[in-house]
Amino acid sequence: MMLEGSYLEVNDITAATTKHFDYGQAEIDFLSVAEPVLGEAIQRLGKIERVTMPDLFTALIHAIVGQLISAKAAHTIWERMQERLGAITPANLAGQRTETIQSCGITMKKAACITDIAKTISTGAFSLEELRELADAEVIQRLMTLKGIGRWTAEMLLIHAMERGDIVSWGDIAIRRGMMKLYELPSLTKEQFDAYRKRYSPYGSVASIYLWRLSFD
Repeated sequence: MMLEGSYLEVNDITAATTKHFDYGQAEIDFLSVAEPVLGEAIQRLGKIERVTMPDLFTALIHAIVGQLISAKAAHTIWERMQERLGAITPANLAGQRTETIQSCGITMKKAACITDIAKTISTGAFSLEELRELADAEVIQRLMTLKGIGRWTAEMLLIHAMERGDIVSWGDIAIRRGMMKLYELPSLTKEQFDAYRKRYSPYGSVASIYLWRLSFD
């Protein structure tokens, strides 16, 4: 199975307006009771400040950059895009040549997807803001109608821009690795993953924040 990617670490987001994912003691207490093994990790690690991007378009492009490459490579490309292209907005990127976007270090396929999405949104043919009123599954379904957007990318937008509370992405390499480390598993099946994910609900996104950190410990 092709995995879409692994989202950038908190210090890899520059220039764009950011904030921290909003969670507190209620979520920590719930997860600690529902899943004591995770609770022990939470106690050890303390509160993790996970950076989010409230602007949906910026967050979407940021997630596309991170598809199928390492976090380190994605960080380098993201910085280069902001330096060379300027503001990550639909109007600005729609006006860029695809070759210029590609020259920042991404594949021509990704560059073409970014150009297409920027034009689709800048013309009003697709409204990102309307997604805020939809349920998680509907957001994913709607986003996947855009060229180059798969489930993982949509899930990253749900967490890192919309701050939806119950997202644990099977397609995220680091989350899977973090789960394997947490439970000391040599491998992880989809059935095992789903069983753990259900234990975290309705605060799966906070669990994801800790799984990301554990994957890099």
